[in-house]
Amino acid sequence: MSIALARTDTAATTAPVQAAGLSDNALIARIAAGDQTAMRYLFARHQNSVYRFLLRIVRNEALAEDILSEVFFDVWRQAASFQGRSSVSTWLLAIARYKALSARRRRRDDQLDDEVAQSIFGPPADAETLLEEKDRDERLLGALRKLSDEHREIIDLVYYHGNSVKEVALITGLPIGTVKTRIFYARRRLAEAAKALTN
Repeated sequence: MSIALARTDTAATTAPVQAAGLSDNALIARIAAGDQTAMRYLFARHQNSVYRFLLRIVRNEALAEDILSEVFFDVWRQAASFQGRSSVSTWLLAIARYKALSARRRRRDDQLDDEVAQSIFGPPADAETLLEEKDRDERLLGALRKLSDEHREIIDLVYYHGNSVKEVALITGLPIGTVKTRIFYARRRLAEAAKALTN
């Protein structure tokens, strides 16, 4: 079964109107039954957040695109095995994380590049704040570069994806206590690094 999963910036326009109101769990149930329209709709709903998460880990747009497709092909193949112990978005990020870390091990690159910074911070709201935001973003980016991969991942999952401690534990496979400890040290090290860059 072939599914076209081209990344788009809008919701799936080919999905029937009734699919718009379905929950993620309902879409997964329909995907498990072989519903390609439900698959397209789930992809449209989550592609951007999963792609941004992947990009922050692998730091390469083409590789992130490839892994994004792999993630959703896994969803197509494994939808019937989804047991609902976590939210669908948490399940997607767990699959994405596993695949991204595997790819990163194969292709080690420790530099957080400008494209990743763009995806994290986005463009300034107006021209008047450009210099101020650029300076802040450069300081924060410099501070993020000083974090370990593990601490950068925690910052990403908690602050950019808005996951709870429990969800981060499910995504990473770490005990909740370890997640809390990493959040504490990641925040402290980020603050220390940002302070050092302003002095």
